[in-house]
Amino acid sequence: MIQVPDQNWYDWRWQFANRLRTEADFAQLMDLTDSEKAALQNPSFAVAVTPYFASLITKDNPNCPIRRQAIPLLEESIPDVHGLADPLAEDAMSPVNNLVHRYPDRVLLIVTETCHMYCRHCTRRRRVGFIEKPISKTDLENALGYIRQNHQIRDVLISGGDPLTLSDQSLEQIIRAIREIPHVEILRIGTRAPVTNPFRVTAKLVRMLRKYHPLWINVQFNHPLEITPDATKACAMLVDAGIPLGNQTVLLRGVNDSVAVQKELVHKLVQIRVRPYYLYQCDLAAGIGHFRTPVSLGMEVMEQLLGHTSGFAIPTFVVDAPGGGGKIPVLPQYLICQTPDKIVMRNYEGKVFTYPKPNLK
Repeated sequence: MIQVPDQNWYDWRWQFANRLRTEADFAQLMDLTDSEKAALQNPSFAVAVTPYFASLITKDNPNCPIRRQAIPLLEESIPDVHGLADPLAEDAMSPVNNLVHRYPDRVLLIVTETCHMYCRHCTRRRRVGFIEKPISKTDLENALGYIRQNHQIRDVLISGGDPLTLSDQSLEQIIRAIREIPHVEILRIGTRAPVTNPFRVTAKLVRMLRKYHPLWINVQFNHPLEITPDATKACAMLVDAGIPLGNQTVLLRGVNDSVAVQKELVHKLVQIRVRPYYLYQCDLAAGIGHFRTPVSLGMEVMEQLLGHTSGFAIPTFVVDAPGGGGKIPVLPQYLICQTPDKIVMRNYEGKVFTYPKPNLK
């Protein structure tokens, strides 16, 4: 990695301004494969990687799990019979621009199409990264108006892109406006900043966020190598401010597709006070077919976690159903059979147990 003065390296704005984008940028740091070179010459999806995240790459390993999330491959441009531009049908569930209303009591508000890093497995790649700008004032007002008029909405997830690419002032204006809506009980922020640009979590940002409790933040650590001292510090600052952190891992072939890696990841997450929340089956987004694993692998991971580690270290494995069906939990089968009098179950060791049903007469 090129030597950078500390005052620059630890400045999140410097990291953002100096993101690696081109073949020449990456070639300064490592020998690129032919597939990477071809993809960088004509990317089908936006490319940007912070110097911080690039510094985590094992330079002489083309299969490095950090590298595979950051640098494109030619496979992204190969037609995929199952690939969809909008796999979760977000556009069809968008009553106004930048707002997705899939579940009755909660909405997703897309406040920017900019990220600190454009992950190669992004499900929203159809729109993120091509025009780096925040939500317009008009679209924000329309979204807020929709939330105000729908009193069943109690939970608003602020996402993007990455909301933490916004300035503290811009982000606070959005948070304050939502918090002023009486029927909104919970605010959430979805961000990968603690992973890709942990220096974004500043004391000033944390002071601002803690004014708007109850506030929750979801992050995305996909591999134990991402849990660095800098990422740990960023998470600690948020948790110490009373902001619960939940992790949403995406199951990715060639990155974290083994029981051993997943178990190490959840164990390290709880050590830094980040609760494993979801383990996602990779979505059917166009251009990421090379990342998808069989659903059976996710079930195997769950089989080896349930009963084999602390309950709070176990995420829920979900498939976000194509076409807007929402998150569907997929679990190993522990119920063997049931009769009017009893149910028969197996435990994590494979032992069989009978539980009598209550007599309700």
